[in-house]
Amino acid sequence: MTGRVKMPDEPALKTNRENDVAGHSKWANIKHKKAATDAKRGKIFTRLIKEITVAARMGGGDIGSNPRLRLAVEKAYDQNMPKDTIERAIKRGSGDLEGVSYEEVRYEGYGINGAAVMVDCLTDNKTRTVADVRHAFTKHGGNLGTDGSVAFLFTHCGQLVFAPGTPEDALMEAALDAGADDVVTHDDGALEVITPPYEFPAIREKLEKAGFKGEFGEVTMKPINETVFSGDEAVRMQKLLDALENLDDVQAVYTTALMSD
Repeated sequence: MTGRVKMPDEPALKTNRENDVAGHSKWANIKHKKAATDAKRGKIFTRLIKEITVAARMGGGDIGSNPRLRLAVEKAYDQNMPKDTIERAIKRGSGDLEGVSYEEVRYEGYGINGAAVMVDCLTDNKTRTVADVRHAFTKHGGNLGTDGSVAFLFTHCGQLVFAPGTPEDALMEAALDAGADDVVTHDDGALEVITPPYEFPAIREKLEKAGFKGEFGEVTMKPINETVFSGDEAVRMQKLLDALENLDDVQAVYTTALMSD
């Protein structure tokens, strides 16, 4: 579900209800995703250093005037990255220290049963990267598409997920005050606050001050609609996603496929 624009005279943020397909639990999926993320902490550091470097190169080393850099630094601190590591990455990006020059590139394609897949990379060798990405798609039953083939199926936004049992009305009021775009209530009771991407850190901080700490949060490309996969198809789709995630040049993988519990 995409966020919507709140009118200036609108008294309250309306809560949308999102049905979980075939009894699938949004909360269970989020916990699985968080566990998988935690297990890849070493690789996360490498990816964050690249992102900080590129953000500083593109928008300068001042966090106050570079929202993309601020977002990357906030995420690095969330992962307990040492301050000096962050500062060195900023200096490499802004030219104060020598380092590898990375280029952003996005690949789009299709997985099992045509599920959309989007792969964001930072690379110093596009020829190598596209060959690796294409090989992963082909080996695991997918295929690489053209630019723009699936991007329209995703929305760039911040996402904060709260556990079932979180007071819905109170969270909705706090989210409105903090500047969120949308609040989604799932059938399993999980609540999801959607934010503008570069306002995510500020909104999260405001919600935490109001007593609402999300169990999981990130800036992501959120699928507008998802398709639940189960059984052998889920296994095959997950193998494709894992193969893409494990490529050195890959920063993030997004998909419309949702794996069944």
